[in-house]
Amino acid sequence: MSEILIRRADVVVTMDGARREIAGGDVLIRDGVIAAVGQGLATTGSVVEAAGCVVTPGLVNTHHHLYQTLTRAVPGGQDALLFGWLQTLYPIWAKFGPEEIFVSAQVGLAELALSGCTLTSDHLYLFPNGARLDDTIAAAAEVGLRFHPTRGAMSIGESDGGLPPDSLVEREAAILEDCIRVVDAHHDAAEGAMLRVGLAPCSPFSVSRDLMREAALLARDKGVMLHTHLAENDEDIAYSLAKFGCRPGQYAEDLGWTGADVWHAHCVKLDAGEIDLFARSGTGVAHCPCSNCRLGSGIAPVRAMRDAGVKVGLGVDGSASNDAGNLVLEARQALLLQRVSKGANAMAAREALEIATLGGARVLNRPDCGSLEPGKRADIAIWDVSGIESAGSWDPVASLILCGPTRVRDLFVEGRRIVAEGQLATLDLPRLIERQNRLARRFI
Repeated sequence: MSEILIRRADVVVTMDGARREIAGGDVLIRDGVIAAVGQGLATTGSVVEAAGCVVTPGLVNTHHHLYQTLTRAVPGGQDALLFGWLQTLYPIWAKFGPEEIFVSAQVGLAELALSGCTLTSDHLYLFPNGARLDDTIAAAAEVGLRFHPTRGAMSIGESDGGLPPDSLVEREAAILEDCIRVVDAHHDAAEGAMLRVGLAPCSPFSVSRDLMREAALLARDKGVMLHTHLAENDEDIAYSLAKFGCRPGQYAEDLGWTGADVWHAHCVKLDAGEIDLFARSGTGVAHCPCSNCRLGSGIAPVRAMRDAGVKVGLGVDGSASNDAGNLVLEARQALLLQRVSKGANAMAAREALEIATLGGARVLNRPDCGSLEPGKRADIAIWDVSGIESAGSWDPVASLILCGPTRVRDLFVEGRRIVAEGQLATLDLPRLIERQNRLARRFI
């Protein structure tokens, strides 16, 4: 039996049912699980001093395309809307292979870890030159984050009226066959699982109606979650109306893509009826505020979603459309966008932090994560609030969202220290960065 005691934090933010914040608080970890939260706890194990720090649950990222860290700030896509942005980047991504997918995933995961993220999903929907979902799974195992990758897909290429080049699409029978393979090989449904797998056709404009329906049936047969992009911008809505004769929410419901086992990325353009549908059905939303700003997609109606009872988490989205992968900055951006849209009282800092932790865990159906309570997994972020970013702050909890820090001091996943004193403990980060830059130069 191993124990770690995080001791004497300025504040422990529990995110429990009462939303307790414990001044001078301790968190006791035992065998990867939270054993106790309180004051004056003792241990015979190791001690991590947390004076001058705020301790929170690890942040949860509900939408990412990790492979895109290799294509940040690409000139042709810097000022494009979604569809033009995709058309610029598809030919570059078509040249990737297993090494590019693996290394870019490690870079993205390392960036997330340093921003306080302990659990992340990923949406990989293209598999060029022998790449497989297994490449990202291997990357996550080395970094040490709790991982929920999704086996994405595109099946409608340019020759059939779709956006992606034909070289990046797959036969639908082959897609479903590989979905079965990856779920059978990797999905772990147990409490505390470090790896779960979902199914995620890319979007309604890159796969057929049949594949959407078949993926939903397969996911429910296998007991895994479903994920896709939905209602991202005005072009998305126009495409749905012209192609399917209905709005995206109706399209999703007709094909079995609503329910507690489904979460959709973006949902910037959901209307009141669709918000009500998502609330009634328990469908989750991955809100990606920085990407929505970067691509000019708009401001998602997060205030209306939350008020209606929709499950909302945060997503950094791909680094080709963000272009960063810092989850605590995403929480700040979420707060700011709701305020600019609905007024300065539209979202408080603590609500943004809740969305970034407990909200994301609920979207990914992880009741074992997202809060600091006995019996929950020991996924914990320690933030040093004694630095310049927080100097002069009257409220250390709110300061995490309003001013900083934006980099975690220590990060525990399943009780394992992934970040120690601000440095990634599981990989040689300078070497990884050099490898990523060397790969990127192949495509410039």
